[in-house]
Amino acid sequence: MAPQKLTSREDYEALVDKYDTFLFDCDGVIWHGAKAVPNIQSTLSMLRGRGKRLIFVTNNSATSRSDYVTKFTKLGIQAAVEEIFSSAYATAVYLSEVARFPPEKAAYVIGGSGIRKELQAVGIATIGHDDTAPVNLATLAEIEPNPDVGAVVFGIDYEINYRKLANAHINLMYNPDSLFVATNDDRTLPGGKHVYPGTGSMLSSLIHSTQRTPLVMGKPNKPMLDCVMQKYRLDPARTCMVGDRLDTDILFGISGGLSTLCVLTGVADEASILDASAPQATYYMDSLGDLSELATTSP
Repeated sequence: MAPQKLTSREDYEALVDKYDTFLFDCDGVIWHGAKAVPNIQSTLSMLRGRGKRLIFVTNNSATSRSDYVTKFTKLGIQAAVEEIFSSAYATAVYLSEVARFPPEKAAYVIGGSGIRKELQAVGIATIGHDDTAPVNLATLAEIEPNPDVGAVVFGIDYEINYRKLANAHINLMYNPDSLFVATNDDRTLPGGKHVYPGTGSMLSSLIHSTQRTPLVMGKPNKPMLDCVMQKYRLDPARTCMVGDRLDTDILFGISGGLSTLCVLTGVADEASILDASAPQATYYMDSLGDLSELATTSP
C-alpha cells in the first residue's frame, strides 16, 4: 500500500489518536543543526498534553544524552535523559552488558565526545581522541598496535584524520580479539541546505582496509531495535516511528513491526517516498511541526 500523505486536521487527529508512543529521529525531524523545525515545540507539547509517550532515537553519536537534554532545553523543548536513546548510548550498553567488555581494556574511539562520555559512564576507558598529530610515510612506523585496546568504536568524527584511521586499522589487524563496533553507518548527514558524508562513508575506508565487518548499532540495525524494544516495552501496534530517512528511520520502524511516518524536512523527498522499490512508510507529511495545528481549538 502506498504511503498516505497527511494534509488536514482530520488526518492529524487520526494519527495522534491511533498511537500511544511516538519514536522520533532528531536531525531533519526535530531540528536542523542548531535550529528547531518550525512549530516543533508546539507539536511536542501537544503530544505530551494528550498523554503520549515521546522517545528520541538518534543515530548521531557526536552528542551524549545529557548534552542532548541541554540542546533540547536551548530549543525550548522538554526532554529527559531517559527519553533519549542514541547510537552512542546503545554502543555503551552493548559493550558493557552484552560483550562484557574487560575492565582492563580500553576502546579506541573515532568519534566525538558523545561516544566517549557514554562509554566512560559505564566504566570503559577511551583513547584516540587526541590523535591529531600529522603523519606521513616517514613517520608511519610510530603507529603500533596497542595491547590495551579491546575494541575499535567508530562514529561520526568531524576531525577525522589519517593517524586515527591508521591506529584503528593496526589495532583491528594485529589485535585479533579486538571488537569492531560502529555506532551507525548512515551514508549521508543532513546539514541545513545540503547533505554531507555520514559515518558510513568514512567507515567504509576502514572496512575496506581491514576486510572486517563491524557490528553496527544504529538504525535500522537489529542491536538498536532490540535495545529500544526491550528498554521501553513497546506495543508495536500502538507505536509510530517518525523519521526523515527511508533507509534508516523508516526501515527501522518496519523491522520492528511499527507504523512509520516520514517527514519532508530532512533527507527524503516526496518522489523517493513514493518510489515503490523503497521502504514504504505508513504515512508522510511536509513537517512534524504541522501537527501543531492540533494545539489550537478547532473552529
